[in-house]
Amino acid sequence: MRGLRRERVELKTPEQIALMRRSGLLLHRVHDALEEAIRPGVTTKELDQLAERMIRDAGATSNFKGYMGYPATVCISVNDVVVHGIPDDQALAEGDVVSIDGGCIVEGWHSDAARTHIVGSPRRQADVDLVQITEQALWAGIAALATAQRVGDVGAAIEDFVTEAAGETLSHLEDFGGHGIGSAMHQPPDVMNYRTRSRGPRVRPGMCVAIEPMLIQGPGGYRIEADDWTVRTTGGGRAAHWEHSVAVTAQGLVVLTAADGGAARLAELGITAAPDPLQG
Repeated sequence: MRGLRRERVELKTPEQIALMRRSGLLLHRVHDALEEAIRPGVTTKELDQLAERMIRDAGATSNFKGYMGYPATVCISVNDVVVHGIPDDQALAEGDVVSIDGGCIVEGWHSDAARTHIVGSPRRQADVDLVQITEQALWAGIAALATAQRVGDVGAAIEDFVTEAAGETLSHLEDFGGHGIGSAMHQPPDVMNYRTRSRGPRVRPGMCVAIEPMLIQGPGGYRIEADDWTVRTTGGGRAAHWEHSVAVTAQGLVVLTAADGGAARLAELGITAAPDPLQG
């Protein structure tokens, strides 16, 4: 999550990518169910319990619960919490901005994805813009991966998109970013959401990464609370977080945690997705 790694990037075989696709599709269904369950009055703990049941009933395992002591199945971050919010008895209210980040393991292979929702009717257009721009920034980064020479090209594309779409109204959560994923949830390479001095390793078939822009209204300052997990903005701005796990194959990209493998959204950006590894 933090820092720059120099370790070797794990390249996956087509068979391993197919297993990751199974994990990603299960996670997609979990996110869909959570989206349907979000409403005023529901607690973040109830949402977490729903995710836990779905993953367990599918014969899979949460890769969040127990990770470095994390106590829940998913992270649920509300309003000015950017990431790593711990579910509790907090009841959601109309207009809350809620980010849910989760992952699962199927036969030893990991998935990781996040979505941000507005509970009921939004209170402010700024909240709608925040959520939409963050999701669009995610797809700008995914699209960049299709032609990227190095992993750092993804962060450059995300930064450029956010600057053009939001100017100075939104800030990146610095020091946090995406990562490689596969036989572990967090692997090399780091996938930052903005330009860095290092452009990172070369993009090659078999590379699988989680791309996850995190944007904050106003200044991007943050603090980590006493639980050592919750990342909260210091300026009070609300935050959004979108993430997909993506595989680079010899035929192109597969968005492992999207229902259609990313085909529709990539087509809007002029990119043809690779064939779904589970359909071949």
